[in-house]
Amino acid sequence: MSRLLDPKILMAIKQLSLSAKTTIDGFMNGINKSTLKGAGMEFSQYRSYQPGDDLRSLDWKMFARSDRYYIRESEIETSISVRLLIDASASMNHHDGDFTKMEYARYVAASLAYLANLQGDAIGLYVFKQDRIFSMASRQDFQHLSRLFYQLEHIEPQGKFTKPIHYNEIFAGGHKRELLIFITDFYQQDHEIIKLLDTLSSLKHEIIVFHVLAKNELELDFKGYSTFEDLETGETIQIDQAKARAAYQERMAALLKNIRTAMLDRKIYYRTLSTDEPIDQALRDFLNQRNKLNN
Repeated sequence: MSRLLDPKILMAIKQLSLSAKTTIDGFMNGINKSTLKGAGMEFSQYRSYQPGDDLRSLDWKMFARSDRYYIRESEIETSISVRLLIDASASMNHHDGDFTKMEYARYVAASLAYLANLQGDAIGLYVFKQDRIFSMASRQDFQHLSRLFYQLEHIEPQGKFTKPIHYNEIFAGGHKRELLIFITDFYQQDHEIIKLLDTLSSLKHEIIVFHVLAKNELELDFKGYSTFEDLETGETIQIDQAKARAAYQERMAALLKNIRTAMLDRKIYYRTLSTDEPIDQALRDFLNQRNKLNN
């Protein structure tokens, strides 16, 4: 049996697709639809009906007023290419309760992909793991979206973030300007993520960085644990959380401020996302940047 036909795999794709659809449906019901701009038909002008025209474009209100058939001519707004970049290093396995940062990133990415597809955008994928980059070309159709969900569902975080030597693979897709959405926990040892973003910025892409953090790592609240392990190096350290919490939170705030400043200097849109929060803001940020790129 083909692996793509494995019932467990099909169920995983279906569940991710359903979760993304449910999230987007709820999100769109809660916003002003007129603020949504995307690929599709934008009204331009009327013209008289000609034999062979699509009857679905007839404006019946105009017919009622004038007793003549008119076609609503439209302009197709240019779609864009949206590329999802996923940090699949081992630190993304960090969890708060039973929920890992990768699981949160997976559903954010799936929801963004579903929304982009809904707007007629081509969607692609980069997964950064250990010593390689998985690449999925940008396309716009439902089967491609299903394949993207499949890849998201089967990301297994491991090792360290991809070494800069592999970033040249990003150039293989050409030089068309894209909207790049990078989902990462920003765990780096030698500025490798900053080097990646510098590479992408040099190509004049529009970039959004969603910095995913768990609530317990933001607050240093691990409910009794005193031994901590670095998921990427395996090193361990003993910590008295009660004594260390204030200093830790101060250093965490300074780190986030430095990252935010570094992104601002590079004209990269940056937002932190805590895994205990709804993803609505990520969707709004995507729409805002998408419209900015299209205008």
